[in-house]
Amino acid sequence: MFSRHLTTFGSHWLPPAKVRLGGWRNVEFRNYPCRPGMPPWPQLSHPNRHLTGAFRPPDTRQQPPPGFPFYGFSNRPFHLGLMERSDKEPPHKRRKSAEERGPGDRSNCPPKHEYPSQKAHSAPTSSNYWFKNGTPPLPPGTSPPRPALELRRQWEVFSHRYKSRPQSGGEGREPLFDFSVMSYNILSQDLLHENNYLYKHCSPSFLGWNHRLSNILKELKEHNADIMCLQEVQEDHYVNQVKPALEALGYQCEYKRRTGRKPDGCAIFYKKERFSLLSCHPVEFYRRGVPLLDRDNVGLVLLLRPTGPSSPQACMCVANTHLLYNPRRGDIKLAQLAMLLAEISTVSRLPDGSSCPVVLCGDFNSVPWSPLYNFVRESRLEYDGIPIGKVSGQEDRSKGQRVLTVPIWPQSLGLTQQCQYEPPPTAVDGGISKLPVQDFEARALAAYNSESRPSIEHGLRLTSAYSHSLTEDGRPEITTCHSRTAITVDYIFYSAGPGDMSIQTEGPLPRRGLQLLARLALVGHTELKAVNGLPNEHNSSDHLPLLARFRLCPEEWTLGPGTQSLGQNERSMAKTMKSTHIAPLTKQ
Repeated sequence: MFSRHLTTFGSHWLPPAKVRLGGWRNVEFRNYPCRPGMPPWPQLSHPNRHLTGAFRPPDTRQQPPPGFPFYGFSNRPFHLGLMERSDKEPPHKRRKSAEERGPGDRSNCPPKHEYPSQKAHSAPTSSNYWFKNGTPPLPPGTSPPRPALELRRQWEVFSHRYKSRPQSGGEGREPLFDFSVMSYNILSQDLLHENNYLYKHCSPSFLGWNHRLSNILKELKEHNADIMCLQEVQEDHYVNQVKPALEALGYQCEYKRRTGRKPDGCAIFYKKERFSLLSCHPVEFYRRGVPLLDRDNVGLVLLLRPTGPSSPQACMCVANTHLLYNPRRGDIKLAQLAMLLAEISTVSRLPDGSSCPVVLCGDFNSVPWSPLYNFVRESRLEYDGIPIGKVSGQEDRSKGQRVLTVPIWPQSLGLTQQCQYEPPPTAVDGGISKLPVQDFEARALAAYNSESRPSIEHGLRLTSAYSHSLTEDGRPEITTCHSRTAITVDYIFYSAGPGDMSIQTEGPLPRRGLQLLARLALVGHTELKAVNGLPNEHNSSDHLPLLARFRLCPEEWTLGPGTQSLGQNERSMAKTMKSTHIAPLTKQ
């Protein structure tokens, strides 16, 4: 490597036989006023990274000679492009121990100080550096490089929009219970390696698991959410690192690994001092013998009871899932979602027939205002004629794609078109059990032939904690970003309670539910491009964490005067906003 430098920039100074790596001390430099054992300072505008900075070059070296490649670093030492990428790590070299170093061996010099931003903008540094105090000299008037940029996210607070009420419960009133929820796809390390083509814009040093684990645990600790729903949690990392670290912070952990040979899964962590577990229900979407459900995605549903002064009858259902990614298999995604909604409906049902509040988190691999998203929000989807590739909105192409069948899933799955489990068999005379006289496909085809179009429904009233457009300028929010795309696929859905900003005027008001108090704002394409996308030095997943704060209050509240509900804002925005696909990020 070093001999190539000399060949390029004046190897005629030295005899060819003496041009070898690390051979500065054995070469006799004549007519060059420098200390013994020190290399000369060649007549170049920029010092080579193998040359010394211990003496000052003449002023005549401020202009590059003809033909010298110049890349605009006029005030910084020029580094040759010796590697495929400037951010690649140098080969590991073994350092000599103190006993192995001979007298006069200069390899015991302190290592070169490296500023954070130099990892991405400078070539790796050789161990043969002659720097005083181990710090490379900077040209006069040059300040050190700036640290790498970090994403800045602000809290959006809505609590002032509600009419105030004392925190302590009065006569006949239940006390208020505030809590926070996070949804975060932390990017499985195995999936990162399998899909490394998506992360060519990232420095390899930022993609190692040790670096990523440190950043992820730091994020989880800083946000300090009462409930955390994580996706793509690799099982061995969960058992050996993530679970022990969060248990030390006071969390109780529940985990469901994907079926088959997939190494990752979904996890829900909740603070033991805030909640107690009533029941845990893992959901496997794989069904043997059902071609539509041959994938290994899973979900996890918990029934939690708030601790403290809240009503002993109060409880809450928290669900977490990661739906299939394939943009062209919307039929599978709808079937998986229907199975999860059926489990949530069963777990959240109260003795009086109503449902407790629900928080549904996860990576749905669907963009806002897509048919799948609208199905969650509007509790109904008329699916006749929808191409399966249009269900999630991840792709614009629909030519040549088949449409959703009627019905979408077979009767053998055991789900009704209302996303409920089929009733159990009934006993008849003679001890023979059979299903109720209701033919699944006949009902679906009857709906198809009637005036109403075929549809699927669910009984949960859910809304999104995020509006999917930035408050300041209306640009689309982004929750995931890599070298191929930057879109929103992660959500926190919740049961909006009385007085919540998302409650629409039409329809009956819910008896129980949650009120959105605040959310951690997301960012747009411009902000992510400024930090070179995801992952980066400070954000170690290709997703951003979503974080919202809610209030569990069964009593009816109203909005403050002059306050427009989020539901009104979102309805007007939905008329003009379509699923937006951002141009892929390029290497900076």
